[in-house]
Amino acid sequence: MGFNRPSKIQETALPMMVAHPPQNLIAQSQSGTGKTAAFVLAMLSRVNAAVKYPQCLCLAPTFELALQTGRVVEQMGKFCADVRVSYAVRGNKVPRGAVIEEQIVIGTPGTTLDWCFKLRLMDLKKISVFVLDEADVMINTQGFSDQSIRVQRALSQDCQMLLFSATFEDAVWRFAERIVPDPNVIKLRREELTLNNIRQYYFLCENNSEKYKALCNVYGSITVGQAIVFCQTRRNAKWLSLQMIHDGHQVAMLSGELTVEQRAAIIQRFRDGKEKVLITTNVCARGIDVIQVTIVVNFNLPTNQLQHPDFETYLHRIGRAGRFGKKGLAFNMIERYNLSLLHRIEEHFQTKIKKLDPDDMDELEKIEY
Repeated sequence: MGFNRPSKIQETALPMMVAHPPQNLIAQSQSGTGKTAAFVLAMLSRVNAAVKYPQCLCLAPTFELALQTGRVVEQMGKFCADVRVSYAVRGNKVPRGAVIEEQIVIGTPGTTLDWCFKLRLMDLKKISVFVLDEADVMINTQGFSDQSIRVQRALSQDCQMLLFSATFEDAVWRFAERIVPDPNVIKLRREELTLNNIRQYYFLCENNSEKYKALCNVYGSITVGQAIVFCQTRRNAKWLSLQMIHDGHQVAMLSGELTVEQRAAIIQRFRDGKEKVLITTNVCARGIDVIQVTIVVNFNLPTNQLQHPDFETYLHRIGRAGRFGKKGLAFNMIERYNLSLLHRIEEHFQTKIKKLDPDDMDELEKIEY
């Protein structure tokens, strides 16, 4: 799989995760650090292939992330004879009274809850490893934290519990402590939080058409593998997609109103390189893992309901470039009245975001990964 040596999180967490007797863990780990491989190894090491019922359960906040984690299980577990994966996600219709024989179940909280309590497809008392991934997203998604807690409460006393989160604001910490009893804890220092392998820049633009021009200039002067462009609203994303398609770019667009199947198909096409640019709203800032992505563009900076900068989303967005320590570039398109948002992001992550002139093609051509 291209791992020559363990990443920092793998080195620290794996010995705890595969220890006997099992130990519980709360770990802070950013995307792109190999944490999925770490907890997948833990699940695979605890599975008994001879028995045909769910023994490991992993909860993820989105359909995409669940599928991606399942892919890692299938890849890492391809030499574990008879170990199989089932997906408790919206759209995977399982008839009431069916028997789930797969040993590893990966799902989103609502569907998993239905599988356990409404359809009675699996017995939570038989789960020996419970993984909760991206806890910080779970608590920010309506209903997910309550659903996760209901699942956790039905587990047996000796089930191993592993919880991962990229950030640990107080609310995440309180949630983690409710979910995981007597944990080992791995936390990063704040200055380890921004991704040092990603160079961050910004352009001052007064409106969407100036932003679009800057985007085209970047595109014309830097060798781009693949790029993800984040917009704050569906309307913006649609406008930008139409502009780029009109100018002859191969573009795909992801937004919340697509069906599960449509979203999966679009991501797969992007992963296969059929489109070079993916334009999206926040719906998929998380967990889209495409190695070839070298550039992330924030067409709008992420903000919360109060119009304050959303630091966690910023971190996750730029983390789509530079997966697994590869070098990446992040470009932010900023209106003058939003400059203070950018300065607060710099302050929060103790980092410098360099200003670029979108019309200076010479300067743009000098940018290296």
